[in-house]
Amino acid sequence: MNKTELIASVAESTGVSKKVAADVVNATFDSIKAELAKKEKVQLIGFGTFEAKKRPARTGFNPRTGEKVKIASMYAPTFKAGKALKTEVNKRKRAAKKA
Repeated sequence: MNKTELIASVAESTGVSKKVAADVVNATFDSIKAELAKKEKVQLIGFGTFEAKKRPARTGFNPRTGEKVKIASMYAPTFKAGKALKTEVNKRKRAAKKA
């Protein structure tokens, strides 16, 4: 599912127009991005937690030349699925295996 399909799904399940659904989906993503930019967690009970985690500086290499390259430390967005989401995914996985 891509963003356009997500918007269509939200519009269909809520009975609102695609324009309204797009505004809601975009506002949700913008809010999550803003909190992560402030290094804050976004915890959605039953779904999961978005967090910006610091990755330390490290030494990598250029695969083309084999030359060592210094990679600066940075923050990377991460997502940890909640228990309810994991349960739902595994329940559907088991149902698909049986079919």
